[in-house]
Amino acid sequence: MRLLQTVVGVLILPCFYSAAEAQESPAPKPSEPVAQATSPAPVAVTLKRAIELALQNSKEIQVAKIQASVADHAAQITKAQFMPNLYAGSGAGYTNGIPETPGGRAPSVFNVTYTEQVFNEPLRGQSKELTEQAKAQKIALQDARNTVITRTAMAYLELGKVRHSLDLLRKEQESADKILQVTQERESQGFELPVKVTEAQLTKAQIVQRILRLEGREDELEVFLKYQLGLPEMQAIEVTPEELPGEAEQAGDNLVAAALTSNTGLKLAESDVRGKEFRLKGERRGYFPTLEFVSIYSVLAKFNNYSEFFNHFQRNNYNAGIDVRVPIFSAQIRANIALAQVNLDAARANLSNKRAELSADVRQKTRKVRETDAAKEVARLELQLAQQNVAVLQAQFGEGKLNLRDMEKARLEENDKWMAYLDANFQKQQAQLDLLKTAGQLDKVWQ
Repeated sequence: MRLLQTVVGVLILPCFYSAAEAQESPAPKPSEPVAQATSPAPVAVTLKRAIELALQNSKEIQVAKIQASVADHAAQITKAQFMPNLYAGSGAGYTNGIPETPGGRAPSVFNVTYTEQVFNEPLRGQSKELTEQAKAQKIALQDARNTVITRTAMAYLELGKVRHSLDLLRKEQESADKILQVTQERESQGFELPVKVTEAQLTKAQIVQRILRLEGREDELEVFLKYQLGLPEMQAIEVTPEELPGEAEQAGDNLVAAALTSNTGLKLAESDVRGKEFRLKGERRGYFPTLEFVSIYSVLAKFNNYSEFFNHFQRNNYNAGIDVRVPIFSAQIRANIALAQVNLDAARANLSNKRAELSADVRQKTRKVRETDAAKEVARLELQLAQQNVAVLQAQFGEGKLNLRDMEKARLEENDKWMAYLDANFQKQQAQLDLLKTAGQLDKVWQ
């Protein structure tokens, strides 16, 4: 009886405290809903949508845009010297003797200076070179876009493959458990050697190891995709097994021609040559006269003792005209021309190498696509053969002509062929993406 009272007291006591706590704590108001710690529902993302989100949220593209903007502003600095420039200031100072300043102009209480380059070919050549470099940064921005598309597509496709492989491996684990159970029963009855049990245990352990490895890879890919797509860290992603668009299948000759006009690396090399040509042309014209509009207005002060050294003092002074320089002999111009010529020769050699390498690279990657396509077909036929074998063995198992262990071994082999087919398909997709990136056709595929 005393034991029964103790048990009843233990059961009632928590309820009493819970009721007391409920009376002491204020109930939530109707207008203040109670927050529930629930994880967001998984979001289904297609391959095309994943690429769109990656292009919108990529930090790499944002950096490339900033660099392109910096190059544009840098080009404007040199170009601005050919536009009107107006400066105001003061050169007031104490003088003892002839009034002068380190710049060669007379000290003034207030001055306004106007300058504008009219004809200066070396400076114009530098301006055109910087403008071409700004255009090259826009090409680099396109290259950054292609890189983001490739990485996102590969991560998306691999995540789909990994998740499909995990499903197959978990089925393999169930088959391995059944095989191990049957083998242990037969070993306990004396029909199997202990080595068979060890083999079954090893098979199961290998499957578990592969599952853990793929789960780690799944987590890596999911984290990468969330970062690329700008999704919250706790947001789960659902991907669907997809094939690349049909436009990805193109003939090798067509891709070689497309690469010679669309490859970003080749475009950058061509832009570099054009910039160096502008610079060399400008430096060669350094022997031409330079012409600059100049205008100066200054207000002078009597405390600088102008009247003691000059016959007439005038407070307000204005000068306007042109500043012409004609080079007669300049070692610097000759050195500038030699340097510009060397830089142009190097850029042209780099462009020639790029063209030769690009043509060979596209043909090599085209062959790789065909090889991976053939490997995919072999894997498909092996999978089909394994499936047909399982169907035959399933019929024999239903008739009692086959034991459970052999049936599960056939299923294991079928799953292995499935995973081999998934790997072969992904390798082909990787080769296609790499080829399309080299040929500069990624944007056209997902238009």
